[in-house]
Amino acid sequence: MPNKLIRLSKSCISDKERTAVLNVLNKEYLGMGENVKEFEDKLSKFLSNNVICVSSGTAALHLALTSLKLTSNDEVLVPSLTYLSSFQAVKAAGAKPVACDINLKTLTIDLSDLKKKINKNTKVIMPVHYSGGVFDLDKIYKIAKENNLRVVEDAAHAFGSFYKKKLVGSFGDIICFSFDGIKNITSGEGGCVCTSDQKVLKKVSNLRLLGVENDSTSRYNNQRKWIYDVKDIGWRYHMSNLMAAIGIVQLDRFEELSKKRKVLAKKYDKLLKNSNSKILKLDRNYDNIVPHIYVIRIKNMNYRDELRKRLLEKNIQTGVHYFPNHFLSIFRDKNISLSNTEKIHKEILTLPLHPDLTISDIEYVVKTLINELKLFDDNP
Repeated sequence: MPNKLIRLSKSCISDKERTAVLNVLNKEYLGMGENVKEFEDKLSKFLSNNVICVSSGTAALHLALTSLKLTSNDEVLVPSLTYLSSFQAVKAAGAKPVACDINLKTLTIDLSDLKKKINKNTKVIMPVHYSGGVFDLDKIYKIAKENNLRVVEDAAHAFGSFYKKKLVGSFGDIICFSFDGIKNITSGEGGCVCTSDQKVLKKVSNLRLLGVENDSTSRYNNQRKWIYDVKDIGWRYHMSNLMAAIGIVQLDRFEELSKKRKVLAKKYDKLLKNSNSKILKLDRNYDNIVPHIYVIRIKNMNYRDELRKRLLEKNIQTGVHYFPNHFLSIFRDKNISLSNTEKIHKEILTLPLHPDLTISDIEYVVKTLINELKLFDDNP
């Protein structure tokens, strides 16, 4: 057993990030300024799209949806198996999140259920690229076009992933990323909105600075506007120079970080293949996607809490991504039944994955997991 905890996820930083932060501290301009502009420019070049950086992935979703001027009667279709932030962003934008079921194979939004729930109030489809996997985007955009709907992609898990040889964020309607501490790249906290829609771009740019019009230009030059106008309610959702400094280095290191994530995920796949008939791997091609998390299914599992406890006793931290949103009091609807989601959420288990892990760590995790599952099988 290793002497230290094998963490589920963690921020993976180097001396380069520390130096970058110290440089900002030494300049004593910590808020939104030239570093944010540099980060946005680098992201725009990387993604071949327009980028506006904000304070979190949730803020990115909130502002993207708010820019579409949704009302309380408008509905946004979103899979229930996602983090709370997806649903909260819809509510914050004044609209209603409509929980959709998932595909049992991909754990992303189920197209048949999606189609059933489109009505006159539907305005947006929000696909969630769960664990970095991107599926059916062409079909989703086709459905959106046929029904005159916008698409806001929750790509928090999918920075660096490809869909049909195209980089996620480089195409599509509106794409939102997260750069929080454990994502594929981090800026400590943070996120961004990507879009070619100039109206959305301008709206998001203003709304992140309390709605102050064209304030971004001044901030990029480490200046402030003292005479200004505000036409819409906005929020303090801008990114700081401190955050951007970390993000710039992480983006420069992305090839290294993403390669490690792929190597570790492929090792999991290899070790888990035919290891136990109960273990089901997700449908993922790690040549094309950068995995944020590594999730498995354990068929008919009714002992997850005990399994997680035993693994933790052996210094292996695990997680559960996620608790379905339609089970939460704030979003509960007695008329909603999502059979796939309700089945899956009892069977999923997230194993440790981050660039600071070693192959030996992965081997230990898998060996321990298989041994523990055997104990459950021998003592049902």
